[in-house]
Amino acid sequence: MTLRPDPTFHATAQLAMQAPVENYGFTVMLSPDGAQPDGIAVVDLDPKSDSYGTIVNTLVMPYKGDEFHHFGWNACSSSLSPLSGHAFLERRYLIVPGIRSSRIYVIDVKDPMDAKIHKIIEPEEVFAKTGYSRPHTIHCGPEGIYVSTLGGGGEDGTDGPPGIFIMDCETFEVIGRYEMDRGKQDKHYDFWWNLPQDYMVSSEWGLPPQYENGIVAEDLLSNKYGHSIHFWDLRKRKNIQTIDFGENYQMALEIRPAHDPKKSYGFCGVVVDTTNLQGAIFTWWRGDDGTWQSKKTITIDPRPEKPENLPPLLQGFEAVPPLVTDIDLSLDDKYLYVACWGLGEMHQYDVTDPMNPVLAGKVELGGIGRGTKHPGGGDFAFGPQMVEISRDGKRVYWTNSLYSTWDDQFYPGQEGGQMVMAHVGENGGLTLDKDFYVDFPKGYRAHQIRLEGGDCSTDSFCYPNV
Repeated sequence: MTLRPDPTFHATAQLAMQAPVENYGFTVMLSPDGAQPDGIAVVDLDPKSDSYGTIVNTLVMPYKGDEFHHFGWNACSSSLSPLSGHAFLERRYLIVPGIRSSRIYVIDVKDPMDAKIHKIIEPEEVFAKTGYSRPHTIHCGPEGIYVSTLGGGGEDGTDGPPGIFIMDCETFEVIGRYEMDRGKQDKHYDFWWNLPQDYMVSSEWGLPPQYENGIVAEDLLSNKYGHSIHFWDLRKRKNIQTIDFGENYQMALEIRPAHDPKKSYGFCGVVVDTTNLQGAIFTWWRGDDGTWQSKKTITIDPRPEKPENLPPLLQGFEAVPPLVTDIDLSLDDKYLYVACWGLGEMHQYDVTDPMNPVLAGKVELGGIGRGTKHPGGGDFAFGPQMVEISRDGKRVYWTNSLYSTWDDQFYPGQEGGQMVMAHVGENGGLTLDKDFYVDFPKGYRAHQIRLEGGDCSTDSFCYPNV
């Protein structure tokens, strides 16, 4: 605990944009076959540094088979909430769950060049105290660390629905389940909130048998993956409304609310529309009567492709679906970035009017049947996947692995982990930096990125912009 609020905590998104820029990035290194332990790579993001754009430190875990995926901070700007008692926490620890092992690591990165394991929470503690498994998304809340899960109890994670549990933000003890009344929620994926307005939104992927060994084509074509989002009374811990996008909108994944807490809207990405292979973005908002509504505001078309250039899973369709697998919103709520992992494209939309997004920029890299190289000459395996935006909105970073078994299905024979960065033009547009290309060690792939001092998918702001 510090004697003053952490200088990386900001009352408003506006102030966070004006803060010092990131010097380091933290990225998961995952071993797809479990032959090596997973780890965290520290990447130098300071363009004045001699080691800019390289991995300058790695921390490897003591166990194999965790499959690192998403991770987050122990504390962030939400600590400044007037309802919390935690304004003097320090953004110091990364909470890193293993999506296969259900083990959680607490990693001290106060000195990024001397990162160390602070604590390991064994899966048995998670199971015993929550009845959940497969921890996924981490959000630093004002009173604790919130962790979403993809599995319930039992060996295959189908003994009861998955949900969210809370960890103590100082001791890192698992406290217990979040939900008092989950309503219709029976699957889980992402979640985020608006703290002053006291609501939370959660989304759905699928249950462990539907993703752990790869996508189940029969389940997808019969629309058995998640296609709803859930709105919660945050303090009462109660599901107050469920919106079903329609069963053909399979896999409603990332939730991105507006960063300015005066606003009552946000976005959700949908991987695929099974009627036409399109990708989609839905805008959700609170109506004048207080109920939640949604509307599809972005559609992205598939690309025709010869069967011989496609993985077996797609050959019968003779097309490459966009596969919208991640989205991220800049802190000024102006640009929404959409990763089209199948097409091999990163899209930038101007969402100043959230009901009428406009495509403002696009970058091609990797992709099924395309394999576009990086402008610096390097290969980019798979396609653009986990995306993170600098606080000032001027740089967009992304990596390439979705999930080990899904990588192998959609990109058979490909291997490797890469991280790249694109510059954002003053009036929109994206340009890849040909000198920023991080190639991960042999045998590792790369997934989520976290930026030193916070980023656009971490911090929740408790006060409105001025």
